Amino acid sequence: MIELKNVSTFYGGTVKAVNSISLQVSDGEIFGLFGPNGAGKTTTIKMMTGILVPTSGDISVNGVSIKEESAEVKRMIGFVPDAPNMFLSLKGIEYLNFMADMYDVSLCDRKERIEVLSKRLEMSSVLRDPIQSYSHGMRKKIEIIGVLVHNPSVWIMDEPMTGLDPRSSYLITEMMREHVNDQKTVFISTQSLDVAEKICDRVAIIHNGQIVFCGNIDELKEHFQKQEARNSVS
Repeated sequence: MIELKNVSTFYGGTVKAVNSISLQVSDGEIFGLFGPNGAGKTTTIKMMTGILVPTSGDISVNGVSIKEESAEVKRMIGFVPDAPNMFLSLKGIEYLNFMADMYDVSLCDRKERIEVLSKRLEMSSVLRDPIQSYSHGMRKKIEIIGVLVHNPSVWIMDEPMTGLDPRSSYLITEMMREHVNDQKTVFISTQSLDVAEKICDRVAIIHNGQIVFCGNIDELKEHFQKQEARNSVS
């Protein structure tokens, strides 16, 4: 579970990048934060993952406050950023072992998880190749394997489908669904209404740093239909 309570953050001391937002993401659901570039999606995710400290409000993951127990919260999270930036000179397997070391994953556990995840995402044959030789989609997939190697209960993914081919997108979506079927949590951000409709159980729309809608997919469609009707009248 993820809970945001009246969270705000300022840039330059005066500009509110995120303005008093509150959200509750339950176990067993894929939740999407939907909005255009600059709406506040990535800023919100940076606060949820401890990269940014909220100016006000609090965020908790599985009941633990990120302000009070940042290290503990970070161990519960697998965070996939929008741009797959990692150590390009490393081989794929070296990167995955580095990530496993960061989370103190035992040699036995990491071997099994790397084998399962790399096979699932069709990366087994390139683990010995340098990451700099990978395509954008392959870099995205090796990064996903890296952040899941410690078996986090909460997945937070910023634009997870960007740069992936249709088959890879399908595989990632399938993994998300299996994860939440185990009563765990997936939180994604997206600019794509199509991605939101196909993947998410519930969606929040963020605009100018504020939540302007939160509901399930049927309610989301109704929201846009009403918006279109208002626009056609005006």
